[in-house]
Amino acid sequence: MIQRIQTLYLLAVVALGITLCFMPVLQFVTPEEAETLQIWELSAFAYSSVPLQGLWGLTLTTILIPLLALVDIFLYNKRLLQARLNIFTVMLCLGYYGVLAIYVWLAKTALGVDWHILPWASIPLVCLVLTVMATRRILKDEALVRAADRIR
Repeated sequence: MIQRIQTLYLLAVVALGITLCFMPVLQFVTPEEAETLQIWELSAFAYSSVPLQGLWGLTLTTILIPLLALVDIFLYNKRLLQARLNIFTVMLCLGYYGVLAIYVWLAKTALGVDWHILPWASIPLVCLVLTVMATRRILKDEALVRAADRIR
């Protein structure tokens, strides 16, 4: 299990996904013409710091990315299921940015604030690349096993 390179890729996705759970990805700042400067940071669990309702979408995608990668590590005998689960994880990584864009749009219209993206927002993109690399290696292993079965 651990000797396969795709397991290391998936472990990196788990570690980065857990890191993403606790890091802010966006900053909302009141415009310059406001009397007081207020800064809110948006992360997966920061409900009280941002005056927006319904941040469950960001929390759900942030939790599911490392959770699915962790489950995927232990499915090393079922390579096709593992590859399908990886494709779903890739779609979740892309969905994370969709949910983030919705929250930026909501904050822009409801609160009238400016937003700044933080470097931690690139973690799902790195997870996406690592998951694609792991999927390619999983499918390569499956082809190798099928070729060995065909020789017998």
